[in-house]
Amino acid sequence: MKLLIKQRVFSWTDSYDIYDESGNAKYFVKAEFLTLGHRLHVYDQAGNELGLIKEKVFSLLPVFEIEQHGQLKGSIQKRFTFFKPKYEIDYNGWRVEGDFMGWEYDVYSGCSSIVHISKELLHWGDTYAINISNSADELDALMLVIAIDAANCSDGN
Repeated sequence: MKLLIKQRVFSWTDSYDIYDESGNAKYFVKAEFLTLGHRLHVYDQAGNELGLIKEKVFSLLPVFEIEQHGQLKGSIQKRFTFFKPKYEIDYNGWRVEGDFMGWEYDVYSGCSSIVHISKELLHWGDTYAINISNSADELDALMLVIAIDAANCSDGN
């Protein structure tokens, strides 16, 4: 299955619309306007909040916690490197490998690639494609990709 994440071009805060492979709106993400650190809420199309990605404010390098339905599911922390961004991920036992700045990376569970993320070219605004092997991992994969995007855009670059 495939999801497309489209960043809203004209918005005061980080906002994304997420579509299924048929082009139907499935989720949307909206950031809080005036907060210390990023706080991104993930909603279904009915307006029900499914999850929250929040930045821990008092840390040397960016750390983002991922919550679903009020429960902490894991975190992502940016590691110190000179050239390419790297992350330490504590989320579902997954690991991520690839080019984060070029938006070409994969998520692995054990030895198997379960999610592939790539940037789509020739779109108005940033558009990312998420190819997910198992539909049960859809929300988890979406939350992880949004957290990685937030870490890439954080002030600690």
